[in-house]
Amino acid sequence: MTPANDASPRPALQAVREVLPDLNITMRRVAEEILADPLSAGSSSITALATRAGAAPASVSRLATRLGYSGFPAFRSAIALENGRNVQSGWERDIGSEITPDDSPADVLDILAGTAARALRDAAASIDVSSLERAAYVIARAERVHLYGEWGDSVALRELHMRLQRIGVAAWFLDSGPVTLHAVCNTLTDKDVVVVLNRSGRDDVSARLLHEARAMGATTVGIHGAPESSIDQGADISIFSGIRNGKVWTHYYSGRASDTLVTSLLWVLVAQRRSADESMRFIDDGTLGDREQP
Repeated sequence: MTPANDASPRPALQAVREVLPDLNITMRRVAEEILADPLSAGSSSITALATRAGAAPASVSRLATRLGYSGFPAFRSAIALENGRNVQSGWERDIGSEITPDDSPADVLDILAGTAARALRDAAASIDVSSLERAAYVIARAERVHLYGEWGDSVALRELHMRLQRIGVAAWFLDSGPVTLHAVCNTLTDKDVVVVLNRSGRDDVSARLLHEARAMGATTVGIHGAPESSIDQGADISIFSGIRNGKVWTHYYSGRASDTLVTSLLWVLVAQRRSADESMRFIDDGTLGDREQP
């Protein structure tokens, strides 16, 4: 028990959980009410908390004193402080520290725009263009192109799928489970291309798809944010998007910007290659000269 300096060695809510089994019925109701809604407990008056718990204010005070606080106000402050820390910890764990809960909408816009700009600049300096050229070459000549990405990884690939179809590439987007993907692999030949986008680089389903597609003779392309990962090492053509996979949403946001840059560049290179091939076809069969006649 801590004397009345109110500096508990344990977090307030942890202390409540630890003493809960030893409390009398009335104090236990108070403790359970605090644990059920810590946010309200950290901002309520002693009377309001006691009313919700079906207890007297004196029971709330006795619980605070038993936990080592000088009274309910000090106990309530400790709960509120812990709530604030938990909220901030959850925010930073999910979103990151670049944006704070107190930033204005205009500030958030500036931060996101700056984050995207830096991601694109860093990606452009790191992307291996020669790998993208090789991927574009095989995609432009493939009989069929199969694209696979799950959840957020599918966003950039779905647009690539649509763009490839618009320029006449026979492309399919795969969004089924491992059994269906295995069945698709059984139909592949050396004239097919399989493109996988997996930001973590470590997805087992994606790695298995690459392995089985290669075994059937298809050319495989792996787009990822994790060099030396299973996707990097398992593809015939490995394309690092230039931004490493991260742990919080702002890192994810940067990675998605680089994914979109890679797939957009890949589509334009395929379009250029198919345009050049079409021009050569016209030259070979003499139709280009006919088109140039007035």
